[in-house]
Amino acid sequence: QEITASNLDALGRMLDYNQRQNIRMLRVSSDIIPFASHPDVSFPWRSLFAEQLAALGKKARAADIRLSMHPGQYTVLNSPSGDVVQRAVEDLRYHTHFLDLLGMDSTCKIVLHVGGAYGDKAAATMRFQKNYAALEDGMRRRLVLENDDRIYSAQEVLALANTLQAPMVFDNLHHEIHPSKDTLATHEWVALCG
Repeated sequence: QEITASNLDALGRMLDYNQRQNIRMLRVSSDIIPFASHPDVSFPWRSLFAEQLAALGKKARAADIRLSMHPGQYTVLNSPSGDVVQRAVEDLRYHTHFLDLLGMDSTCKIVLHVGGAYGDKAAATMRFQKNYAALEDGMRRRLVLENDDRIYSAQEVLALANTLQAPMVFDNLHHEIHPSKDTLATHEWVALCG
């Protein structure tokens, strides 16, 4: 609880800094509430920090700062392991609750990679589609898919996003490391993802 309070104070200072510097976007660390989605950690952060979270959201909105979050590499919706998928869903639920408690609208996104290939990328992609469709509406409204630097190219993620009617964000640095077969310019990828 002490670490969470300190982290939220730091978020307030970051918002102040961004406002002074005219920076209109901030990615909030997924660890801002330590272990919030871990099954063995159950302190009532949502009620304990509701007032502080509401105030932080008000500050972000007043400064016209859009927030996003990006769960880590272990939040994998397309895993063949049901346990891994369930933990991924819980992690996405935590991120959704956090942004909801800030009072941020659905333009504040949770950026997610597709996951692993597990030796059969087509089957892994189908698992992602199935598990994505089973998510709560509030989670899906916040999710945006992103290409990664090893497995799923921008071309592959865009095809998946179009199938799901989900938004995609184009990561140009990941694209430099793991380019698509289609050789489009960055502005063309951005336009396709928009």
